[in-house]
Amino acid sequence: MTTPAGPDFIALQVRDLAASSKFYEEVFGFKAAAQSPPGAVVLKTAPIPLALREPLRPLPEVGPLGVGMVLWIACDDADALHDRIVQRGGAILSQLADGPFGRFFVAGDPDGYEITFHTARS
Repeated sequence: MTTPAGPDFIALQVRDLAASSKFYEEVFGFKAAAQSPPGAVVLKTAPIPLALREPLRPLPEVGPLGVGMVLWIACDDADALHDRIVQRGGAILSQLADGPFGRFFVAGDPDGYEITFHTARS
């Protein structure tokens, strides 16, 4: 019998791949990988790759996507990233706070995904 080892790749299905990719790069500050498969944009993240992709099946036309999912993304400095996202017009859904995984905040993307960014611990 085989047991799951854990997340190895995460892909968010989005309504408009070009718009979402632009947002993730320009507002959140991600960098796109040199190569991505058709219908997707792989972002340079480690240790687990994160991608944005066209839907595998029709998505709801309105309302937030990813309801019920919590995605935490590590960064070097949550305070600085928070300020940069605000300066670039991003939506902050939960202000900076201290939590069990360090300093964190929650930001929203164009499809309503709520992304928690936290300062990575050494």
